[in-house]
Amino acid sequence: MDLYVALLLQIIYGIANLVLISLGLAIIFGMMRVINLAHGEFLMLGGYTVVVSTNAGVNIWFAMLVLAPLVVGVIGIIVERAMIQFLYGRMVDTLLATWGLSLLLIGLITTIFGATTATTISPPIGAIKIGEFTSSGYELFLIGMAVALSLATWLTLRYTKLGLLARGTMQGAEVASALGVSTKQIYAVTFGIGAAVSGLVGGLLAPITGVLPTIGATYIAKAFITVISGGQAILAGTLSASTLLGGINSILSYLSGPTVGEVGLLVVAIVLLRLMPQGITSKLFRKSL
Repeated sequence: MDLYVALLLQIIYGIANLVLISLGLAIIFGMMRVINLAHGEFLMLGGYTVVVSTNAGVNIWFAMLVLAPLVVGVIGIIVERAMIQFLYGRMVDTLLATWGLSLLLIGLITTIFGATTATTISPPIGAIKIGEFTSSGYELFLIGMAVALSLATWLTLRYTKLGLLARGTMQGAEVASALGVSTKQIYAVTFGIGAAVSGLVGGLLAPITGVLPTIGATYIAKAFITVISGGQAILAGTLSASTLLGGINSILSYLSGPTVGEVGLLVVAIVLLRLMPQGITSKLFRKSL
């Protein structure tokens, strides 16, 4: 029985991990239709913010929950104002521009911190016992954070004025502008929130993944696969795709190793997109956020 509980927790954590790394991208790509190839680097910057600040004596919880999203959110707003705002509706140009931004951020961080040494910090929560097995208490915390972030995103989009204005602007910018909405501000704030969520997640993952200048590459493929497989519904699509792909990945990783798990995730995503080219929410959860 203990084995099944431990395995179930690992499956849930695999799902939560996909939710976390995909949520910021879902806001930027799902809402704004901006292909942000620097998403992995936003996660990386969140991780480095936590590492640098904790090494300087800042409390790790404050660094993860406040500094990481704040720093990366500000960077996101600067990026949107300086570059992205000129590229809306030009998907290929946006792809190339954010790819260049990705390379720039990797180069800057490599110059400052070095290219090969992984920077690590200890998880602030230790292991817990499940009968004869042990499980990471910090992974349980990350599961809780995935639930909390998903709920906060839903409440913001569904019940706040900012969420209403953001959804209205993304669906019809000209109409929103005619009604007196500052669409430039909405675009900047929305992009900044997506970046801030990515920074928060990067900071949260830093204690268990370590941080390298190139670590964003390990996030970006999974995040895009999850968001595209989910479809147009930002939250419902991300959660449903994460549940399917994360569950498959975790089960196959347990049975045959992590490499088979990654391959299985990719194969399932390909089959899913072949059957549902517009993603899961093209058939299910159509009216969901």
